[in-house]
Amino acid sequence: MTEVPQPRLRILVTGGAGYIGSHAVARLRRAGHELEVLDHLEQGHRQAIPPDVPLHEVDLRDASAVARVIAAGRFDTVMHFAALISVAESVAFPDRYLENNVGGTRNLIRALEASDTRRLVFSSTAAVYGVPQKVPIDETFPIAPVNPYGESKALAERALRDWADTDPRRSLAILRYFNVAGASQDASLGEDHEPETHLVPNVLRSAVEGSTPMTVYGQDYPTPDGTCVRDYIHVEDLVDAHAHVLERLGAGDRYCFNLGIGRGFSVQEVIQTAEAVTGRSIPVVYGPRRDGDVAELRSDPGRIEAQLGWRAKVRELRPMLESAWNWMRAHPRGHREV
Repeated sequence: MTEVPQPRLRILVTGGAGYIGSHAVARLRRAGHELEVLDHLEQGHRQAIPPDVPLHEVDLRDASAVARVIAAGRFDTVMHFAALISVAESVAFPDRYLENNVGGTRNLIRALEASDTRRLVFSSTAAVYGVPQKVPIDETFPIAPVNPYGESKALAERALRDWADTDPRRSLAILRYFNVAGASQDASLGEDHEPETHLVPNVLRSAVEGSTPMTVYGQDYPTPDGTCVRDYIHVEDLVDAHAHVLERLGAGDRYCFNLGIGRGFSVQEVIQTAEAVTGRSIPVVYGPRRDGDVAELRSDPGRIEAQLGWRAKVRELRPMLESAWNWMRAHPRGHREV
C-alpha cells in the first residue's frame, strides 16, 4: 500500500534505542518526520539509532533533565516506549518497576504540562488485563493485572488519561501489545536485550549455541500441549500501527487499541517453528511455572481495524522467526558490532 503523505512532525521517541523504539524511529524517519530520541541506554543501543537522529542520554526518573529536553524540543508528539518490561524481574523487584515505569511517566507528564506538546502515543501491554476470563481479549475487558509489570503499565495508562482529560486539545493513544517478535526485513535492527527474557530470541540463541538447552517454564497449563499460548505480532507491523495511529490522531482524540493478530501460538509451537527455520535441533528442559504467567493471552484486534482500517500484514509465526534469525546471523554480537 502506498503511504499517504502526512505533515512533517517533530516527534520525541522515549526508549527509541530499544527493540521496538528503534524500529519505530526507522519507520517514522522513512515517513519524513523530524525525530529526537530520549533513552538512558540501560537496555537500548546507541548503534540502533541513525546518526542523524539526536539522542538525549537521559533517564526518565531524572525529572529536571526530562523537563529540559521537552522544553527545548518544541515537539508536536511524544511516542513513549521507555519502560522496564520483564514480568519475572517485576515480581522480584516491584518497587523498581513502579519507580521507573510509573515515576518516569509522571515526570514526562509534568514536563508536557509545561509545554505545548499535546499528543502522545503510549506503548502499553496486554499484561494490564491480567488473567482473562475468556479469550480473545478486547479493549473492554477489565484492567486487573496480576504482576507488578502489568500494574505499572495500568498506573501509567491512568496517569496519561488524567493528563489528556485536563485539556480538550490533548490527544492520547494507548496501544496494548501482546507479544512482539521478528526483526527489520533488511536485518539492520533486531531484538537485543541483556539479559534476554523473551522467548523467540532465546530459542534462536539455543539454536546457535547447540548445546545450551532452552528452558520451558511450565508444561501443565490448560492449553493443547500444556505450554503457554501467546499472540505474536511482527515488530514491523507493530510500529506501522503506531505510524498509522499517529497519522489519524487529531486534537482531543482518545484511542485505545489492542495490537496483535488474533491467534495464538504455544511455546512448543515456537520451538518447533524455530527448528524448521534454523534447520537445527533445539534442546529443551522443563522448569516450573513462573510467577505472574497466565495460560493464554490472545487479542481481539478488531477495534483498530474497524475504526482506523489497520490490520497486521504478517499472520504466521514462521516469517517472524525468519526475520529474527536473519538478523541474529547478520549480528552475532547484536547491535554492539554495528
